[in-house]
Amino acid sequence: MVKVFIDGKSGTTGLKIFERFSKRNDIELLEIKEELRKDPIEKQKIMNNADIVFLCLPDDAAIESAKLVTNPNTVIIDTSTAHRTDPDWAYGFPELDKELENKINNSKRIAVPGCYASGFLSIVYPLVKLGVIDKYYQISANAISGYSGAGKKGIEQYKSSNDVELEAPRLYGMSQNHKHLKEMMAISGLDHKPLFNPYVCNFYSGMIVDIPLEVKNLKKKVTPKELYELFKNYYGDNNFVRVMPFNENGTESGFLSANHLSGKDYLEIYISGNDERINVAACLDNLGKGASGAAVEVMNMKIGKEKEYSLEF
Repeated sequence: MVKVFIDGKSGTTGLKIFERFSKRNDIELLEIKEELRKDPIEKQKIMNNADIVFLCLPDDAAIESAKLVTNPNTVIIDTSTAHRTDPDWAYGFPELDKELENKINNSKRIAVPGCYASGFLSIVYPLVKLGVIDKYYQISANAISGYSGAGKKGIEQYKSSNDVELEAPRLYGMSQNHKHLKEMMAISGLDHKPLFNPYVCNFYSGMIVDIPLEVKNLKKKVTPKELYELFKNYYGDNNFVRVMPFNENGTESGFLSANHLSGKDYLEIYISGNDERINVAACLDNLGKGASGAAVEVMNMKIGKEKEYSLEF
């Protein structure tokens, strides 16, 4: 039995990780009494007795909790923003690159990507790696997400309010300082942060991250079909990142729904456009491949299970 402790089990990501364990008989979930939840001595004792510790906490709390783990055999999987660009931590998106996968396999400290960053990097990381764009290319990204990514307060607001303003998509992060920008830039290898416009929408879970490209500004001039072939070869038959069949007009119906992968733990990439402009879109569940599903995938890697074990496809 693998001993697991979830620090922050009452949060959205922690709860989703906990729900996934209901399908498993190989997990012993270590519990802490509610009145001792913030007791560092008791928490440290439990964490150092665990094989896997999930940190589902705000950044500052995640940093403090990570310091409590002194057992060299305990693996920490952090779902916060705190350690995603720390070179001492592996970045938990193994599909991007064999080097990243090897670092996860050899590390006891893994930071799970942000949900928006997962969609963004699934597109931009290969674009840089394949030489389609250089590190100076000015990326502009638009993204929409279900309200489950808004935290407890935001979720309750959407569920209980009759405010007509909540019926329409709402743009936020307008200061261009969204917390995912740092990892988007650092992991992709870009020289500067992308222009990023996220919207929260009135559906529970799901996400699209959309990146338009001007062919004339690309380092390697490609048609939409040629870019599709590059992506298809890059990801191959990967189960977690799926390059969808090419259609210059997008999906067959001409629309791409942001919530059609709700409840799933993989990501889809769609490529369309014309000889002047290309559109690349990533679709995922912000609570799946964008959060708890990615965390469980990493755990499976660390305990020798198939990556897909107990996840939804």
